[in-house]
Amino acid sequence: MSEQLERLKTLIIGSGPAGYTAAIYAARADLKPVVYTGMEPGGQLTTTTEVDNFPGYPEGIDGPTMMVQLQQQAERFGTEVRIGMVTAVELNDEVGGIHKATIDDNKVIEAETVIISTGATAKYLNIPSEQRLRGGGVSACAVCDGFFYKGQDVAIVGAGDTAAEEASYLANICNKVTMLVRKDHMRASKAMQHRVNSLKNIEIHYNTEVDEVLGDQVVEGLRMVNNQTGEKEDIAITGLFIAIGHKPNTEIFKGQLDMDDVGYIITKGKSTKTNKPGVFASGDAQDKEYRQAVTAAGTGCMAALDAERYLATIETPEEVV
Repeated sequence: MSEQLERLKTLIIGSGPAGYTAAIYAARADLKPVVYTGMEPGGQLTTTTEVDNFPGYPEGIDGPTMMVQLQQQAERFGTEVRIGMVTAVELNDEVGGIHKATIDDNKVIEAETVIISTGATAKYLNIPSEQRLRGGGVSACAVCDGFFYKGQDVAIVGAGDTAAEEASYLANICNKVTMLVRKDHMRASKAMQHRVNSLKNIEIHYNTEVDEVLGDQVVEGLRMVNNQTGEKEDIAITGLFIAIGHKPNTEIFKGQLDMDDVGYIITKGKSTKTNKPGVFASGDAQDKEYRQAVTAAGTGCMAALDAERYLATIETPEEVV
């Protein structure tokens, strides 16, 4: 006789601000949520040293501590947090249908509702000095971390709209911004290029890449290399921002959920509803515009409320107390 599958009311995939906020709201609504943390429990904030822009922390807080507190708050209301990774899903097309998820390639569970909070991963250059100094001056989010470099000299790598927007943002608060563009032109829209070119404290280096990030514990400089001539140049900076894109962690949902061409899950209107009944997406897995902890938390709240309302609509009279 086969072992009976575990049945959950609400399965939350991912454990960043979106996942834990969804868990807090779902637990308080008696949806008995179970969170599977994924490979990076706590999400991207666990690699951030200081979080100064999340409401409620007037003195700031380090990312890992904040995520531990969010987990504790979710658990306080009855959330069960499990270490493990959802490696496959089978999402039902029917209203009231049961969804299946495979954990770590060997355990299958069932869920009446699924909240996806798998986040997105920033793309890095993957050179040793850059990886070593992540959190010590190397960042993939100028809006998150630019404040710490107010009045200082920084550099940014990238050529698209995001890089141009972040360079413009940094130019407003930093002394000088050096922009490294790998090709002989930018990919950003003409409007964004005009904005960057109009700012006198942005210096653009075309056909230029990072050769090495300089510094032992924190960023102290940058060695640039011209990819046409091979000429290298060292500049003094205190912060390096990588703006070459993000990759949403949505691979296991491809072919089942509607996504854009990059892989961000498409949600309906102002809701977190996906094209599958009872499946909701929150946080950076569906947000390519803002990618902030506070907006992720907000959509986590929305997903839990959407899940609660969905379950209320499919309850049979016998199940209603």
